[in-house]
Amino acid sequence: MVDLNTQYEKIRPEIDTAINSVITSAAFINGPAVKEFQANLENYLGVKHVIPCGNGTDALQVCMMALGLKAGDEVIAPSFTFIATAEVIALLGLVPVLVDVDPDTFNIDPVAIEKAITSRTRAIVPVHLFGQSADMDAIMKLAEKHHLYVIEDACQAIGADYKTGNGKTQKAGTIGHVGCTSFFPSKNLGCYGDGGAIFTNDDQLAAKLRSVVNHGMTVRYFHDDIGVNSRLDSIQAAVLKVKLKYLDQYASARQKAASAYDKAFSGNPHLKIPAHFAKSSHVFHQYTLVLNGVDRNKLIESLNSNAIPAMIYYPVPIHLQKAYLDPRYKPGDFPVTESLSKSVISLPMHTELDDEQIQHITSSLLEFINNQ
Repeated sequence: MVDLNTQYEKIRPEIDTAINSVITSAAFINGPAVKEFQANLENYLGVKHVIPCGNGTDALQVCMMALGLKAGDEVIAPSFTFIATAEVIALLGLVPVLVDVDPDTFNIDPVAIEKAITSRTRAIVPVHLFGQSADMDAIMKLAEKHHLYVIEDACQAIGADYKTGNGKTQKAGTIGHVGCTSFFPSKNLGCYGDGGAIFTNDDQLAAKLRSVVNHGMTVRYFHDDIGVNSRLDSIQAAVLKVKLKYLDQYASARQKAASAYDKAFSGNPHLKIPAHFAKSSHVFHQYTLVLNGVDRNKLIESLNSNAIPAMIYYPVPIHLQKAYLDPRYKPGDFPVTESLSKSVISLPMHTELDDEQIQHITSSLLEFINNQ
């Protein structure tokens, strides 16, 4: 699904030099590499504050802690997403309020959000799924109307551009009150281990976030907040500092591959290609098709037999996961989410896909469909 080895070989001298410089300095925790990467990412995103942390899940948790959400507060999130979004809500004793998604973009549906808002709602977590932004104009209007926080989960969409209603272009993750990302190796901007970051333009919130990620400390051994231990280590920051320079180039490579997929599959009655939301660029963390009248399991077996990996993101909606079963929700409540979980398939998508590989993938998939 990704080819990190080939990507590494192309930037190997820079990566090796960056890692060796950290090892030589022995500044493994909060060293200069972390501060340099933080400053570079702030500049790239056009945001005042980047707070590095241990991973994307921690980033979501720290956001909710820093915003002062309390046990019993309701937080709205999509049911069609990776489990971490709901996981941290439940972990903090908050109440995950799950809603359906848009059938074209797969992102959280603003109409469904508004229907789910109650007097106990405190925050909305839009997930920018598969590489493009949710409808942040509509979501921010709802948040302002109902006095809610917006925590953007941009773990799959770092680098995507969003054109706001006032004509301004902002990066995904920098529009809400706070945003976050993951640097998991397979992400568009991935390190060689775990890593994450939080973004905000709010000075007070940034100070709180920095305290929470560091055991609640602003002054060493003086703990003003209940915090956690969540740090981006210097070696990972050094890797990310190098790869950040290539992020837009990586996005272009993914977009080129997606265009080739689109060309091959467009017009096929059994395949629905990814929709492009007019307000957002798409950086294609995943290339996800919706199947129509195709046996998905047999298709995956056929692709695998041709040395082509394929994945299902996500086979079970959160509201039907065993750990999150809730009498408020039952099968059929979120028809779009449940339909997508039964019909989506993601193909290899990464920076190193070449024409020959794409031809092999597309021809193998189409051959199966034509002969089924």
